[in-house]
Amino acid sequence: METTTVKLYSPGYREAKTYLAAALFVAGNIVLPQLCHLVPQGGMRWLPIYFFTLVGAYKYGWRVGLLTALLSPLVNSALFGMPAAAALPVILLKSVLLALGAAFAARRSGRVSLPLLAGVVLFYQLFGSLGEWAWTGSPAAAMQDIRIGIPGMLAQVAGGYAVIRYLLRN
Repeated sequence: METTTVKLYSPGYREAKTYLAAALFVAGNIVLPQLCHLVPQGGMRWLPIYFFTLVGAYKYGWRVGLLTALLSPLVNSALFGMPAAAALPVILLKSVLLALGAAFAARRSGRVSLPLLAGVVLFYQLFGSLGEWAWTGSPAAAMQDIRIGIPGMLAQVAGGYAVIRYLLRN
């Protein structure tokens, strides 16, 4: 298994780069879910709204990650009704946890590896599921993403690794 040192960026909120990067990742988080929703239960199984949040936060820091994490679900819900408004608090929680966890892991380690990304995905899923349980009062609802979304979590880890590595080379 290969570990790659990453060149991290952490543009501030006063820099146009922050908003440009976030806008590109939000666009990715709009297109990818639309493609996944063409398949029955594609959104629940592939968890596509989190993919570019992981990449953006890992490579460009917590500011880009947080903007992507907050705007992606809100824009998708406003434009397409997915995620449903009732699901937004939980999805926003998981999305923010992912952004902060990915940015922290990248900054702390200074590298990218499959186990590190797997740890980030497990972090946001476990703590997000606890938050969902607290919000809904339903352990079954809280475990749904973990139970159904394993293919999506694996795709986030493998695909996120590939995309981050691609961004490192270009």
